[in-house]
Amino acid sequence: MYSSKQSDALHIMTYTLNSGIKGTVPLSNQQIEEWLESYRTNTRFVTSIGKEFFGLNPELVADFKVQNQFSDYQRVLVPNQPEEAVDHLSSAYKQNEILIKVDCKCGTAYTTDSPFMRTKWYCTKCKEIVFLDPKKGKVETSRGEAFYMTNKYFVERGPIE
Repeated sequence: MYSSKQSDALHIMTYTLNSGIKGTVPLSNQQIEEWLESYRTNTRFVTSIGKEFFGLNPELVADFKVQNQFSDYQRVLVPNQPEEAVDHLSSAYKQNEILIKVDCKCGTAYTTDSPFMRTKWYCTKCKEIVFLDPKKGKVETSRGEAFYMTNKYFVERGPIE
């Protein structure tokens, strides 16, 4: 398929080839629909992105995902509550928060809070998945000890220390 039409809103599609190589490409809603059709029918996908052309063979793609405005990790509805109940809940959540040190292959490194323990996270810059390294355990940061998460090397999945 070929498309020269491009809307203003672009969404990042992350794909993994059968070889394990990951890639990302910005696509419009129309291009995403064309990619899905190419994937379903197993036909090569070719489109233009700005002044460049991009092609992808669905036979070589192991998996993919598209991040758009509906890709929130979780949407939460909070009922109206008295102010003191909200303050109590906030302090309870703060007590249970876990620090995470993210060290991504894109060069981004930062420390962030998580409301609960996780084995994977997403880099805020490139949106790639980073994994908990249980062998490294906790590392010292300016905010205290944090669980180390990375995608710079293969992480063995094992028990959390």
